[in-house]
Amino acid sequence: MDRLKGKVALVTGAGLGIGRATAMLLAREGASVMLTDIRDADGADAVTEIKQAGGAAGFFHHDVSIEEQWISAVDATLAAFGQLDIVVNNAGIAISGNAEELAIADWRKLMSINLDGVFLGVKHGIRGMKQSGRAGSIINLSSIEGLVGDPNLAAYNASKGGVRLLTKSAALHCAKTGTGIRVNSIHPGFIWTPMVQSVGAGDAEERRQALIALHPVGHLGEPNDIAWGVVYLASDESKFMTGSELVIDGGYTAQ
Repeated sequence: MDRLKGKVALVTGAGLGIGRATAMLLAREGASVMLTDIRDADGADAVTEIKQAGGAAGFFHHDVSIEEQWISAVDATLAAFGQLDIVVNNAGIAISGNAEELAIADWRKLMSINLDGVFLGVKHGIRGMKQSGRAGSIINLSSIEGLVGDPNLAAYNASKGGVRLLTKSAALHCAKTGTGIRVNSIHPGFIWTPMVQSVGAGDAEERRQALIALHPVGHLGEPNDIAWGVVYLASDESKFMTGSELVIDGGYTAQ
């Protein structure tokens, strides 16, 4: 229950799905958590749940594609909790489309959130940690789609592959400049979240069964499966990990 006692975390996209589960577990393990999202009602509800369980949390309305909002979100976290130890760059969207037919507007929209948003989170996460004198942990949510290709996810593949290598670059920068900040990526398989449910057409249960068939373990992941990985990377238990890829995918990429 105290793996993260005394630490402060900022989690983006924390209103639903993996982000919400992550915020809950970070708080359960002793961290104070600033939840950010564009979904104010969902974020506020998550904060209430954390506080009712005895945790410390706040909410900040936050479009991760806008740098000024990143500056404000980090500053609000420092003002509320006095430090910053953990940044979880979780916010993201999915847009289907192959490399021949995908509209450039959809490409740019997805990149602004999935890749620009992570870059800004890394940049201002480092600033906040240095400003508060903390040797923290930045955790970037990539995907199995950042490791292998999908013919109908051109932009998503590109964004998540970008997150993978941005993570390594930032990890080396932080290591070589002696900040003590670690930067790692997590690569989930298919988790039955609102984002995954929204992609594709046809019967939802048929789509779910088709996704299950892609995973050798025989079932989809749950948000907590990824959230526990975040807890590990956020804790001092992973002090020898930086620039690494934590793959939590039910065997998807082992095939």
